[in-house]
Amino acid sequence: MSYDKALRRIEEIVAQLEEDDKGIDELAVLVQEASLLIKSCKQKLRMTEEEISKAFTDEGAE
Repeated sequence: MSYDKALRRIEEIVAQLEEDDKGIDELAVLVQEASLLIKSCKQKLRMTEEEISKAFTDEGAE
C-alpha cells in the first residue's frame, strides 16, 4: 500500500473512532489496523529520509 493510501485509511479509521458507536471488538480491530498502517508509514518515511540523505552524500562526494 502506498504512503498516501495508508494515510487516507488512517484518517478514515480516526473518523470512525470518533463516531462513538463502535463496539469494543470493532474498536480493537480498527486500532490494530491503524497501528499497522502507522508502522508502515513510519518505515516508508525512514526509508525516504535515508534515500535523500544518501543522494546528498553521494552528490557531495563527486
